[in-house]
Amino acid sequence: MLSGLIAAVMIHASEPTEALAWYERAFPSAKRVHIAELNFTFLQIGELRLEVVASDEKVRAGPAGTVVYWRVEDFESALRELQGLGATLYRGPLDIEGGQVMCQVQDPWGNCIGIRGKRAQSL
Repeated sequence: MLSGLIAAVMIHASEPTEALAWYERAFPSAKRVHIAELNFTFLQIGELRLEVVASDEKVRAGPAGTVVYWRVEDFESALRELQGLGATLYRGPLDIEGGQVMCQVQDPWGNCIGIRGKRAQSL
């Protein structure tokens, strides 16, 4: 039975080393962790592992269905920061419940990142 807790988010990219560095800039509080015996490096964000791996014929980079939405304190600021790193707006922004807004951006490899949170100023 699934616990309801997310252990890891895996992101596929054609250039995983570059993508890992990009995500490290997108999540500045993340801690880079290297497992020497597996020669595998990932980002630890709280209890969650962000794992960037090579895309291949089974799982390609880009939008395909599931999108992880990250909670942000200031929606506009988070969107600007991601765009400043090279992300492009893919879908939204869309006003949702509780005065929140959400959107999707694409990383430089085409993967979707969702963000949702409050606007800095109420509408």
